[in-house]
Amino acid sequence: MSITVHNITKTFGTQKALNNVSFSIKKGEVVGFLGPNGAGKSTMMRILTTYYKADSGDAEVNGFDVLKAERDVQKSIGYLPEHNPLYLEMYVKEYLAFNADVYHVPKSKIAEVIEKTGLTPESHKKIGQLSKGYRQRVGLAAALLHDPEVLILDEPTTGLDPNQLIEIRKLIRDIGKEKTILLSTHIMKEVEAVCDRVIIINKGQLVADKKLDELREAEEQIIEVEFDYRVEEQLLQQLPHVSKVTNTGGFVYELIFNTTSDMRPAVFDFAHDNQLKTLQLSRKNKNLESLFTELTR
Repeated sequence: MSITVHNITKTFGTQKALNNVSFSIKKGEVVGFLGPNGAGKSTMMRILTTYYKADSGDAEVNGFDVLKAERDVQKSIGYLPEHNPLYLEMYVKEYLAFNADVYHVPKSKIAEVIEKTGLTPESHKKIGQLSKGYRQRVGLAAALLHDPEVLILDEPTTGLDPNQLIEIRKLIRDIGKEKTILLSTHIMKEVEAVCDRVIIINKGQLVADKKLDELREAEEQIIEVEFDYRVEEQLLQQLPHVSKVTNTGGFVYELIFNTTSDMRPAVFDFAHDNQLKTLQLSRKNKNLESLFTELTR
């Protein structure tokens, strides 16, 4: 196992941040660590990175005990905290060179991580001149510099605009082909975009641990579509497997289907046959959203 957590409990004063939490992550998995704000996600990540010590329980990363082998754990983890601590007055390459010295890795690795994280166009600039998206890339580059086996990413897309979100998610997916990743977030789409499995915690307790494939197989499929004209709901109800049609405003409709087959092609064909233009067509994973809402309400 890349990560093993057994009965971890952590208390701050009278607040129990984590209460007897256990889970394990296999090598090569990309796992979404989901929960509302204050659920205990960051606390668990800081325990795994040896920044915090648990009150009770034990945890291992790559076979190293987080209490007994702190240095070995730190060497095998790449960590991007929620508030990415960067030296804004330093140049990108200068900052990465500083990190290379900390980890005792050859400077030749700098060019490699710059290319891998898509930093090449901005690598000549000071960090303070970069957009939020590129600063996140610098943080990821620093986390990858010593070639860790495990990446721990705490809210890596907070504050990014839609274009930056897409870029960082793609980058994480690419990195996930080679590394084990534990990705903390409270955004459902984040998990759907990059993860194989989801762990949900609420008020310090683990409340769900499921593979996304299992969730998708059981889901009640929702498709949101926007046409260029208003459509009679009775007409949309003639689509196969449709159980409910709702006009959510303007020319936007929410269609619920009782099938696991992707119904977007059928909706697109419906628009074509009725001489409509499809302005927007997206599929939602209601099961994950419903599960999250139910367990963290």
